[in-house]
Amino acid sequence: MGRTYLVEEGIGQYLTELSTKVKPYVTGLLIGQCSPQRDYVIRAVRTPPKEQQQEESVGPPKLASLDEEWITTHASQVSRMLPGGLLVLGVFMVATPELAKDGQNALRKLIFSVEKSLSKRRLWKLAEEEVSDRAALQICSATKKVVCRTYDVQDPKSSAKPADWKYQSALTASWLALGCTVDVNIHIPLLATSPNHDLEKNTKNGLNRWSKQIEDSVFLINGQVKDEDTELLEGQKKLRGNTQPSTQFSDVKVLTQLCQGASARSTATVQVCSGSINLRGAVKCRAYVHNNKPKVKEAIQALKRDIINTLSDRCEILFEDLILNEGPQKKNFEREYHVLPQRLFVPVAGSSVMLSDYKFGDEAAGEIQERFVEMLDQPVQAEEIHIAEDISTVDICPVTDSPSDTQQAQLTKATLLLKLQQNMGLVVAAAVAVLASIFSFNYFSD
Repeated sequence: MGRTYLVEEGIGQYLTELSTKVKPYVTGLLIGQCSPQRDYVIRAVRTPPKEQQQEESVGPPKLASLDEEWITTHASQVSRMLPGGLLVLGVFMVATPELAKDGQNALRKLIFSVEKSLSKRRLWKLAEEEVSDRAALQICSATKKVVCRTYDVQDPKSSAKPADWKYQSALTASWLALGCTVDVNIHIPLLATSPNHDLEKNTKNGLNRWSKQIEDSVFLINGQVKDEDTELLEGQKKLRGNTQPSTQFSDVKVLTQLCQGASARSTATVQVCSGSINLRGAVKCRAYVHNNKPKVKEAIQALKRDIINTLSDRCEILFEDLILNEGPQKKNFEREYHVLPQRLFVPVAGSSVMLSDYKFGDEAAGEIQERFVEMLDQPVQAEEIHIAEDISTVDICPVTDSPSDTQQAQLTKATLLLKLQQNMGLVVAAAVAVLASIFSFNYFSD
């Protein structure tokens, strides 16, 4: 039995409109949410056309000209604009009948390329019990025939499985929303052995450690700790028969552990550092879950991933901006303050779900509107853009002076003393064992 995809009704009209314009094919992304029972597709977004493609569109149609890198880059950009709970569920292709034969092979290749690109950026991994099937939707521009198949992206040798594609009106009208504000104060040391310009790699390593803290945090939903296997709406009235957008919002508090448990082993290390990176601020996070008896575990997992994604994405965007403006390698390593891009939310017509994006302080509303049209094929009014938070900063602090010979000697001495202290227990135990052996030997000899 294949998977079932419940699809927002407006997507059918969107794909039909694309089929009337297609020459000879158009590709795009399917955005939605996975659940154990079924998957939900809430948006379809065409791949932005390249100017070069438009100029080279003269000649016989070929799927060999499919620009895989352009499509995966688009998927990476779109994934940044999705709140918690939403992801790229698959890819679609609207093509002429003569290209139908090679369509599924092209879609299969795209699905694995997109997933590989997205998983490289993530600071979290899919759990074993999570759905790893992704959809490949093929539509004939002449007959309008729809063929939906799925591939397991965790299995490179996965073969196609049939899937049901069912349209439904007001699919996300009463989805559930969770939101929280997370105070961030992350200190990331820069080792003296690593290149000064490799700030992005050091930052990612630091965020990896921080993400594990978020994974181990306690989440209070409306002030309560709830069992993960209970229903999120347990004890609440569910809105039935409601086709108007209405959000049931849950306020969440995130409690991070201040120290390791007694059972965890802690070791101290001394490292020579050339500076540090400090991330400070308060970030707004949001996640959405379907309203078909969602579990607490699903909701918390969606919010955790949004917390981790939003900080990681902002740092990526900042470093991309620095590379564009200052070049990939900086010779001078001086103290710098940078402002991370702020998060904003934009509503989706006829839905309780809001999409997300990031803006620097000097970006105008017009630039954000252009980005939504280009990336999500969605026109946005300036008054619909809601900036969600205050400014968060990145402080890059070098060590003012390189350590002198005396300081280096002191540091080496401190390292040796620390190692001696760590091994002192073993030395004493060994000495006691030797003395005991000598004593017992002499005693039995007498």
